[in-house]
Amino acid sequence: MALMITDECINCDVCEPECPNEAIFQGEEIYEIDPNRCTQCIGHFETAQCIEVCPVDCIILDPQHPETDQQLRAKYERLTQAA
Repeated sequence: MALMITDECINCDVCEPECPNEAIFQGEEIYEIDPNRCTQCIGHFETAQCIEVCPVDCIILDPQHPETDQQLRAKYERLTQAA
């Protein structure tokens, strides 16, 4: 699954630079994650880096975008080929 940021986000700015896929961006009120770019860091790291650095634990699995690890890896492959 892609990740999402809940409204508990405090806009601390630490997650955005950690995302290797540039999926995190400043939304109207809080940071948001583009599900088309989020791979939970599969292909880059062992764990999702945004979750690792978030001080308020407001990054969760996005139930609106269910994906298997295989689908996330395929997305990673697609994103890195375009780069």
